[in-house]
Amino acid sequence: MASGRQSVTRASYRLQEARVAVERRGRGRPLLLIPGEEVYEPELALIDELARKFEVIIAWPPGYGRSTLPESVRNMDDISYLYLDLLEKLDLKKVTVMGFSTGGWIAAEMATKDCARIGRLVLTCPMGIKIGGPYDRDIADVYFLPGDEVQKRKFFDPANDPRVLKGMADRKAYAVARHRESTAKLCWEPYFHNIGLKHRLNRIKAPTLVVWGESDGIVTPDYGRAYTKLIPGAKMVVIRKAGHLPHVERPDAFLTAVRRFTG
Repeated sequence: MASGRQSVTRASYRLQEARVAVERRGRGRPLLLIPGEEVYEPELALIDELARKFEVIIAWPPGYGRSTLPESVRNMDDISYLYLDLLEKLDLKKVTVMGFSTGGWIAAEMATKDCARIGRLVLTCPMGIKIGGPYDRDIADVYFLPGDEVQKRKFFDPANDPRVLKGMADRKAYAVARHRESTAKLCWEPYFHNIGLKHRLNRIKAPTLVVWGESDGIVTPDYGRAYTKLIPGAKMVVIRKAGHLPHVERPDAFLTAVRRFTG
């Protein structure tokens, strides 16, 4: 996928008690991008490719990047209200909201509360709901499993992981550690889901595309199909030879699906 680096503007916004860092790239229809818990997205060429048609607005969740995590922000439900405040503050209308993994969870939470400014939703391997019974493992326990096993579950081919932890500069290693700490704080209790979200997904009014990796070992495509059925009119695309991060492993296939959906 060939792409030229787009110019980047950066700012931060006071939303309730948090400072939320925002990057903007490209021009066109607004696309709010919510990174996943590992925050691969801002460094991907995929973003510059999207910025050819959209103004891509990358909003870092509290506790990630330069965004602060005050005590008043306790979970993804709280964060979703901050993002709705951001849409209002930036006066974004008919915005495409694109979220990855936990970012998809945040996007779904937003849309169940207020779709007035949301034109479309793209949810890539979102977490956030409980499908099975109390003793069913819907979402892999990434804190219990060894690191190499987690990597195998995330990727169809672990060699596709662009992030190499060994030899990483101290500053980047600290950022990765901080992101993981924030994820644990926000998603641990209950584990990577909101008990009420499953019962609110029917409130989503925006056209929704759910994208899944066929080999996702963190949350399986069956979880994705159940998720999709709970959103009125939602469509699901399964990408072959991809795991939990299909936009990382198969960016061209991911872009094709997004372009077909957004027109």
